[in-house]
Amino acid sequence: MNMDAVLEFLDTGRDGEDGADVVRARLSKVIGALGFDFFTLVRQPGPESDADGIMLAGQWPKGWPELYVKRKYAAIDPIIRYLGHSQRGYRWSEPMLAFEQDPHRSRMERMMVDARRHGLEDGYVFPVHGRRGLVGVLSVAGRTVDLSPSQMSLMDALAKKAFWDILEVHDRGAYERIARPVAVQMTRREMETLEYLGYGMTSNEMGATLGLSAHTVDWYMNGIQDKLNAKNRHHVVAIAFRLGLIS
Repeated sequence: MNMDAVLEFLDTGRDGEDGADVVRARLSKVIGALGFDFFTLVRQPGPESDADGIMLAGQWPKGWPELYVKRKYAAIDPIIRYLGHSQRGYRWSEPMLAFEQDPHRSRMERMMVDARRHGLEDGYVFPVHGRRGLVGVLSVAGRTVDLSPSQMSLMDALAKKAFWDILEVHDRGAYERIARPVAVQMTRREMETLEYLGYGMTSNEMGATLGLSAHTVDWYMNGIQDKLNAKNRHHVVAIAFRLGLIS
């Protein structure tokens, strides 16, 4: 496969005057040149994103989104569920193999049959990660197209550039929230406390490990919670993972 169109997209800087529609058109042209019939570029849903703002570009075949919703495939979709297992792009066959013993296997197979009836014979998914974890997904599908490992890497890069370029002009506020550098400043003791919290330790266990009283540990935890604007300790851990403060 000729990947010149992808390389050209990656090498082209976004002009300050370019709107989201210009970037979408360029992306659509690249996807078509690779032999794919359909694609979507979406934001990862979250508390701050409304349903209308999730789709950034592309479209699925007519009737497929409606059938997908009607048959509630979102609850069992192996392609979407596999996003939590992969940091790189993958072919649709990969999650189907991974979930071979899943109790919902029969519904998964039915979903794939329905997809093929709508012209979605095969496809690939390319997750986009930011400092908050998964932030977006580029999906390409249609006729069967074989991608080599090096081509998969180029498609990963394409997904990232397209996502950030479109989001920057489509929703500047969201772009700033998820792309700006982490500004949280933690002391050494707070980082130690946070790390042990990530291991699931209680205040007593952290105190015994750090040579502190449980009361002192709680005092550090209150400070961490305030800095992260977290509602509770579970929320602290979730935010810390997204910010890369713990792993």
